[in-house]
Amino acid sequence: MQETKIIRPGENCWRYLQADRAALLVDGENYFGALYEAIKQARHTVYILAWDIDSRLTLIRGDTPTEHPAELGELIHKVLAERPELNVYILNWDWAMLYTLEREWLPLFRPSWKKQARLHYELDGECPFGGSQHQKIVVIDDKIAFCGGIDPGKHRWDTRDHAPEDQRRIDPDKVVYPPFHDMQMLVDGKVAESLAELARERWQKATGQQLQQAPHYDEDIWPSEVEPDFHKVNIAIARTMPEFNEQAEIIEVETLYLDAVAAAKKLIYIENQYFTSWKVAEVLAHRLSESDGPEVVIVCPKMTGGWLEQHTMDVLRSRVSRKLCDADKYGRLRICYPHHEALGDIYISLHSKLMIVDNTLLRVGSANLSNRSMGLDSECDLAIESENNDQQQAIKAFRESLLCEHLDLEAFELESLLAEHGSLIKLLDARDDLPRTLRMLDCEIDDSIDGLTPTADYIDPERPVDSVSMSRKLVPIDEPQSPKKQIIIAALVLLAVIALTALWKWTPLNEWLTPENMRQWISTLNDNPFTPIIVITVFAIAGLIAIPLTLLVVTVAISFGAWPGSIYAIAGSLLSAILGYIVGQWLGRKSISKMAGSKLNRLSKRLANHGVLAIITVRIIPVAPFTLINLVAGASHIKLKDFILGTLFGMLPGILAITIFANSLMRVVQQPEPIEIAVFAIVVLAIGGLMYGVKKWLNRISTDT
Repeated sequence: MQETKIIRPGENCWRYLQADRAALLVDGENYFGALYEAIKQARHTVYILAWDIDSRLTLIRGDTPTEHPAELGELIHKVLAERPELNVYILNWDWAMLYTLEREWLPLFRPSWKKQARLHYELDGECPFGGSQHQKIVVIDDKIAFCGGIDPGKHRWDTRDHAPEDQRRIDPDKVVYPPFHDMQMLVDGKVAESLAELARERWQKATGQQLQQAPHYDEDIWPSEVEPDFHKVNIAIARTMPEFNEQAEIIEVETLYLDAVAAAKKLIYIENQYFTSWKVAEVLAHRLSESDGPEVVIVCPKMTGGWLEQHTMDVLRSRVSRKLCDADKYGRLRICYPHHEALGDIYISLHSKLMIVDNTLLRVGSANLSNRSMGLDSECDLAIESENNDQQQAIKAFRESLLCEHLDLEAFELESLLAEHGSLIKLLDARDDLPRTLRMLDCEIDDSIDGLTPTADYIDPERPVDSVSMSRKLVPIDEPQSPKKQIIIAALVLLAVIALTALWKWTPLNEWLTPENMRQWISTLNDNPFTPIIVITVFAIAGLIAIPLTLLVVTVAISFGAWPGSIYAIAGSLLSAILGYIVGQWLGRKSISKMAGSKLNRLSKRLANHGVLAIITVRIIPVAPFTLINLVAGASHIKLKDFILGTLFGMLPGILAITIFANSLMRVVQQPEPIEIAVFAIVVLAIGGLMYGVKKWLNRISTDT
């Protein structure tokens, strides 16, 4: 037994409490089967905290008969009908629009979540801009709780075989999806009570409602089909909670990761969906550089998610992996993925968040090995540190059961092969070419893709980013372009002008785009005494229904020239902004959150603290579309006077620049004379100077703030 404890309450975990039983549930078939039994037995309260949830999820599949509905939503309704004293509280992350196509559409309005008065379904957006509620917890009657990486979502069910063409692996839309690997821990006792307390705290922050603790009763509701892996075991609860409103930052997840790696003696075994955390990579690299350090085996998916994740998170994984490979002087590192040849072109989607250190520490939870899981998203992990030989053997047995699943071996075969090869890494090397194995992951990324992918600060931030910092990232204020780059950009603009001139000169375009036709058209418009009112009103309504503002400004500038066009565009933009503000105020914050995502709402609330200056900043560097900012501002705490002044001063430079540029460009196209081209070049240089001045100004206010 080691002398120094890894788990230290108050430092790397919230609480360290005893559970009478704990069980590890690998893959959806085992977890959802246990969840089905647990919900059936609920008497007083069910708490479900989720990153994603789908009411249509089928918990029990195949030919297994069920006395209650197998679908999650229908099961909950059935149990509520049977138990008048039961309440179900579902808290789902108020998801970003990015995930709309992957989620149950408009869950708040689904009949399956609205049939019972005692079914309480709420969206939780109480996290910083860009963050998510990533905890995956279910608590029944404060007596048993599930915590881990599996959401009750539509693509989570699978068996440990991960069999090809398994017709049970189908989503509610009748679409077959790839194999999925993950795990959840089931606990009872004081640990379950603490997870219930966490759930009530989350509910209170999201809704303002204070829930009561479930009354105690003696009946055992532990699922009868689940055999505990541990008895009378102390379990740590480690959280990530970002700084937000009254919530102080909590980084227990990160601290426990770093402490566990530092304490390892012989073997660190990791399964994780992502591997992008630079802090964890640094401490792993340090251990790999030691002559007597531990072996490190990291199991990741072959590729993550869809195209977007593969071109962002996989690139970051490649960069971190290269760092570890460079530090691996003694050949003790293997980064692998689950290979299953029978699956053909598809691969196992590994989603688990597991770490096992020697036979000493076992942790399962929601936290990825990503920067955002260390400080931006809410997370919850459970960890067991062995205190006797039985617990050591249980940790060892669980790691070996996972290896048997990945390597398609029986337990006695794995034990024999480990003894033969003397280490897990040598065993993996010997089986690298087999049909089902943990195969070495090629972490190399094409240089062109690597060069186009931003740093982790943009796509995997470690901490919340405020509006000023975001502005500085979006516009590289302190990194002005070199003269060479500026010359190239100017040359490209002039080439575009020449191309447009040639297009007008030698194509049928010159037959209708003539000065006479343009003057006649504009004259007809200007002859109407109501033209200014009509143009400004149409502009405002078009902006309100989310037609791109730049397109509107260019259209007005081309139609009416630089100065009338500028006035029309400024007046139309202001009127559109005010209308959007009024609509947002009328709809209210909750409605706008549903439409636009609560992150924008919270951003505006934070910007309100800085008044006009902050509104100017988001107008110059729009962190969201023009229309959405207007709606969200109206539903927030921003004063109308500050909003109008900030909008006017923030948009005035851009509108003037666009209208003058568009008008000058049209003059060059219509009259490609040297004087017009010279004037256009001066306009381009003037706009460039204006942009440079704005950058310098933003740099100054960012420093002051």
